[in-house]
Amino acid sequence: MIKRVEFSELLPVHTTLQQEVLNGETVIRVTKKDKIMQFDENTLVKVKDLDFHNGTIRVKMLSRLLPDAPDFARGFIGIVFRVNEADSEFESFYIRPTNAMTDDPVRKAHGCQYFSYPGYTFAYFREFGITEFEAPIHNGLDEWVQLTAVIRDAEARFYLNDEKDPILTVRNMKHGQDARGSVGFFSEIGTEAFFKDLEIECAD
Repeated sequence: MIKRVEFSELLPVHTTLQQEVLNGETVIRVTKKDKIMQFDENTLVKVKDLDFHNGTIRVKMLSRLLPDAPDFARGFIGIVFRVNEADSEFESFYIRPTNAMTDDPVRKAHGCQYFSYPGYTFAYFREFGITEFEAPIHNGLDEWVQLTAVIRDAEARFYLNDEKDPILTVRNMKHGQDARGSVGFFSEIGTEAFFKDLEIECAD
């Protein structure tokens, strides 16, 4: 059964959440509110009263830079899943759209990111030279991107738009195969994040 999430079902955590009209359609706008100078934190929006374990998450998302975005802002935008009730543990995947628009090969390699809150941030992976949780992307700022996440036990496959192959596959998610919890949106420093058409299909 596919659940199509309504705005009234959403709960912001360290973010601002509102509905806006963008190009003639009503969408959801999310911006980071607290912990502004920390990365990969629990700055999210989650669905109330949802217990997700395995299944498929689909959402369309569009990223812009805020007028006061710092130089290191990348338009971070993505999803969270298996968020516990205290918002203190979850898995996440996001893209960095500005990294698809640069000629810098190092930045291009960091186009998308899996991280696991709280301990396994992108800074942790970089510090220890772990590269398996990032990949290049082809999607820039101010364009709608269809994200599909297929979650099964400790494995997650992430697809962008109509690409047949996953942009990133994670086979050893850090919270393990039994973690479960809510699903929602992720927004980071300097990002004006827009979302629409969130669908969740639970497999168990």
